Amino acid sequence: MRVAPPPGQLIDLGSHRLHLHCQGAGDPAVVFDAALGASSLSWTYVLPEVASFARACAVDRAGFAWSDAGPLPRTTPRIVEELRTALASAGIAPPYAVVGHSFGGLTARLFLHQHPEEVAGLVLLDPAYPEDWTPPSPALGALVRRGAQLCRYGRLAARFGITGLVAGLARAGAPGGARLTAFIASRGALRRVDEDVMAPAAKLPPDVRAIAQRFWTQPKFFEALGSQIESIGASAAAIPVGQDFGDVPVVVVSGETNSDAGQLGRQGRLADRSTRGRHIIAERSGHWIPLDRPDVVVQAVREVVAATRPPGRTVPADL
Repeated sequence: MRVAPPPGQLIDLGSHRLHLHCQGAGDPAVVFDAALGASSLSWTYVLPEVASFARACAVDRAGFAWSDAGPLPRTTPRIVEELRTALASAGIAPPYAVVGHSFGGLTARLFLHQHPEEVAGLVLLDPAYPEDWTPPSPALGALVRRGAQLCRYGRLAARFGITGLVAGLARAGAPGGARLTAFIASRGALRRVDEDVMAPAAKLPPDVRAIAQRFWTQPKFFEALGSQIESIGASAAAIPVGQDFGDVPVVVVSGETNSDAGQLGRQGRLADRSTRGRHIIAERSGHWIPLDRPDVVVQAVREVVAATRPPGRTVPADL
């Protein structure tokens, strides 16, 4: 199935190519890493706004969107090193302001831990926590096994064109038929709740949504996603649970509608690990903050970029 040409560069890493979509100019460069099953497309509303005051670069992890399938397993240490290589090859010099959403928050934190001299600031959007996965609780362990199983079914279905049929039914306005086909293809494993993983696509512009749906019909997507899920323990173990952010500017953003008092407290304490940390709540937003409240994300990035620039170099207040 044909897809739209990549909007950015395909950077050759030797074993595979990584897609890096950059816009704008200005230091520090802002690097975006998306949630577990998401790609550069989830920054559709954010990237052009940040590009008005900084170099803004969204990456597709290996296997996602325009990037090629990459070596397995797909762990955060591998993801960070591939990202560093791609940025260097594209001539984008550190230090970077790294923005991580959910799973991407693990990548952002590991980047800072392993290469502190290359990270100027962090923006963490409803981030994942390494301590939740080292080891996972029985309930989270069951989710890992279930997610990996669904990805195995998805990969097989993609190879035989079934995922393309499901996507076509959905685009044709037959969600019931799409759901039934997916249920049969997964041997009854797919539940209605599993659709929530892809539900944020409805918040994308129609043309971008169509591109995202086509990528979800490819075997490489399910292989990469399944590997990320199965390797979540190893990914989390690479990050110190008590990581101290020092004086690196950090903004932690919580979604209002999916965060209870305990979660808000936890994210506030995460921001407090930096002497220049701040915790904000994105009102009227759930977990998918880049799609629900892109304006809040842009403002958080603006704040971190401003904090890293020398006195006298300001970030424009208007977009």
